[in-house]
Amino acid sequence: MQEIIFATGNAGKMKEIRSIMADLVLNGEPVSVRSMKEAGIDVPILEDGKSFAENAMIKARAVASFAKGAIVLADDSGLEIDHLGGEPGIYSARYLGEDTSYHIKNQNLIDRLVGVRDPERSARFVCAIACVLPDGTSFTKEAAIEGFIGYEEKGENGFGYDPIFMVPQYGRSTAELSEEEKNQISHRGKALRAVKEELNENFDRK
Repeated sequence: MQEIIFATGNAGKMKEIRSIMADLVLNGEPVSVRSMKEAGIDVPILEDGKSFAENAMIKARAVASFAKGAIVLADDSGLEIDHLGGEPGIYSARYLGEDTSYHIKNQNLIDRLVGVRDPERSARFVCAIACVLPDGTSFTKEAAIEGFIGYEEKGENGFGYDPIFMVPQYGRSTAELSEEEKNQISHRGKALRAVKEELNENFDRK
């Protein structure tokens, strides 16, 4: 069985990843998906890239050096708010400090947009996923979902900035969407499906 190790320890993210990757079949067999923590990999990673794609590849290559024989995936994702010049962007996870709760982070962003009305509250979630194959070859896929910043936190289903990110076609935050709804439209869902397509093409050629 082919194994995928995802360079994250985020339980919420792994739940999404497993759901989206559940139907992936390579070489005629289902694929095992584990987090780097579940694989026993603990390596310090310095995310000093200048883009989501660069940071994702830094993480993927760092974990790949300890994951012989496995496909390694890593994502770097974040929230870009147009009125704030694209903040928090690639620093989304570190915004106001990595140990700061997202309730505080979300409220801070809402406070910074006081007096700003639609459509100037436009924003997007961006996700870049890097893949390193067992033979060392690599690729990245990037996707986004457009929306706007709400006026308060809403919903309990998501994590991170989900409670303040409103999806126009649903009129709800991503934290108010069901898992199935979110996976269909989310930045991570779209990027993961692109990765699945590339993996299928890669293994079909072998």
